[in-house]
Amino acid sequence: MQPTGKKGFSSLRTSGVFMLFIMALAACSTTAPYRRAEVNLPPAYRGAGESSARQQETGEIPYRSFFSDPELVSLIDTAMVRNHDLQIALKNIDYAHESLKQARLGFLPSLSLGASGTLNRPSDNSLSASSLQQAPGKSYSEDYTLSLGTSWEIDIWSRIRSKKKGALAGYLKTVEAAKAVRTKLVSDVASGYYNLRMLDAQLDIARKNLALADTTLGMIRLQYNAGQVTMLAVGQQEAVLQAVMQTVPQIEQNIAVQEHALGILMGSYPGAVARGRSLASIPVADNLPVGIPAALLQNRPDVRQAEMAVMEAHADMAAAKAAMYPSLTITAQGGLNSFRSSTWFNTPGSLFGLVQGAILQPIFQRGELKSGYEKSRIRSDQAEIAFKQSLLNAVGEVSDALVRLDKLREQERAASARVVTLQKAVANSNLLFRSGMATYIEVISVQSGSLQAELALADIRRQHLTAMAELYRSLGGGWR
Repeated sequence: MQPTGKKGFSSLRTSGVFMLFIMALAACSTTAPYRRAEVNLPPAYRGAGESSARQQETGEIPYRSFFSDPELVSLIDTAMVRNHDLQIALKNIDYAHESLKQARLGFLPSLSLGASGTLNRPSDNSLSASSLQQAPGKSYSEDYTLSLGTSWEIDIWSRIRSKKKGALAGYLKTVEAAKAVRTKLVSDVASGYYNLRMLDAQLDIARKNLALADTTLGMIRLQYNAGQVTMLAVGQQEAVLQAVMQTVPQIEQNIAVQEHALGILMGSYPGAVARGRSLASIPVADNLPVGIPAALLQNRPDVRQAEMAVMEAHADMAAAKAAMYPSLTITAQGGLNSFRSSTWFNTPGSLFGLVQGAILQPIFQRGELKSGYEKSRIRSDQAEIAFKQSLLNAVGEVSDALVRLDKLREQERAASARVVTLQKAVANSNLLFRSGMATYIEVISVQSGSLQAELALADIRRQHLTAMAELYRSLGGGWR
């Protein structure tokens, strides 16, 4: 028989070897830290011009400074407060924050307080009845316990730490999602407002052309009464007038629908929308500093949201892998226990205590642990692919907006020149018609062409402003 000292040393050495084995196994089994996936971004956007390195990137400019129309800024301010989609996104942040607070407490031990009382009256023929017979005159047993218990899981495999990282990434993902909703809301309100101002401009154009067509009709009727033209000329000009009259209620209908759409974005019921600058007086900034594509990793909320999703999936994968290894739990319990209620709170006689440690290694769980890990790994791969796709879409959106701005600038320049030419032609055709040097067909044709040119110019102007707002959103939308 070995001496007690040697037994203690042998047990200590065995425990030390076991702990070293556990630590080595933990080092081999933990998942590698998260690293951002390699993304080969182009050095510059297609269609981007040269901009000074000192200029603030467009995506970092607050929307109150980017948009010059005070009424538009006021509409955006209202939408930021009352839009329901944004309110839902903010509630998602609150929900994720509660999950994060819970995950942060995962390292702490659990603590529970319990009280119990048992009164047991066994049958006379039961095994426990014989022990009760030793207490004369007593046919039942009592047991009363008041205890405080605690349990603490030692995070050997970083399972709890991984859950905390996943909860943090999930919280940050909802924050970025709310920012993405904000940037899209700014763009949607701006696009809707520009469309409304275009419709207002088209309504003014239609009314002016209606008055011009009516004047021309009066002039043709006078010539008809003088026998200079036939009734065919009067009929054709009346048809032109009626066509212009038809466009007015159509445009007014579109204006009302657009106002209703803006009202919904602002969280209000249908109604009139305040106007600011006219469509022609709203400046368009074409040479905007766009920076480099790599800046999208910080400026685009949807890209940041996609990366947070990758980090969350990576943390979930690490937690699923850690669940496959042994768990070490330490529990302790202490309190008061007595088989008589009268002596329940007598101390120190009723005091008791218990401390124990347990290691549990899952062996066969019907494939749940391995399947859970493999599914989490697949979700991590999917999130990484989605992150790369979000970057691809972001660069494409910026490039599309740049090309659109450049080409719309050329279109607006040509459309403006065409309108000026046709307006001069309308004035000249009326003078020539009065002097008998132009036919009524030429007058009608020029007036119709002028109307269509002015309507097209208003639409191109709206597209130009919308492309500017879309570029602003695609570069980050000033969420800071």
